[in-house]
Amino acid sequence: MPSQPREQLAVVLIGHGAPATDCPPQLVGELMSLEWRQNHATDALRLQQRAAELDAQIRDWPRHAGNDPYRAGLEQVADALRPLLPSALVAVGYNEFCRPSLPEAIDHVIRQGATRVVVISSMLTPGGVHAEQEIPHALDIIRRAHPTIAIQYVWPFDIRHVAALLAQHVNHAIADPSA
Repeated sequence: MPSQPREQLAVVLIGHGAPATDCPPQLVGELMSLEWRQNHATDALRLQQRAAELDAQIRDWPRHAGNDPYRAGLEQVADALRPLLPSALVAVGYNEFCRPSLPEAIDHVIRQGATRVVVISSMLTPGGVHAEQEIPHALDIIRRAHPTIAIQYVWPFDIRHVAALLAQHVNHAIADPSA
């Protein structure tokens, strides 16, 4: 009897992303303005094209820990997650401002052999447009592009678990004020 193909799990940790600190703020300001104006303009296609150019320029800005501490921090979380999920491929993706984007991160793990992808956000609280609207919308598009791959978004988090994590951190600080 033929054996079942082994499932290869991948976990994609999705963070918000931040512009590099040395990226010109005018680029980010123009991008944000264009994103808002696209919803209220008659020349939306032209605005979308310019927004895509700016988005790529900001995402492709050279990064290192000194000019993108957020990215460095999210990579540290991913590094700490890897030994806790030893049989999974672990990758990082960003909702905006940084590469790889969520679609790029998922494409990467699929090229590495992932047959199931679990997407988890570093944005813990409900009510945010990124975690509750943008990421699910992006995942709908990605699922259509990869219909044979199981892609699961583990959101929203159980608020009790988030509260327990925060309480544990507070209790640790109370017990060891030097920490």
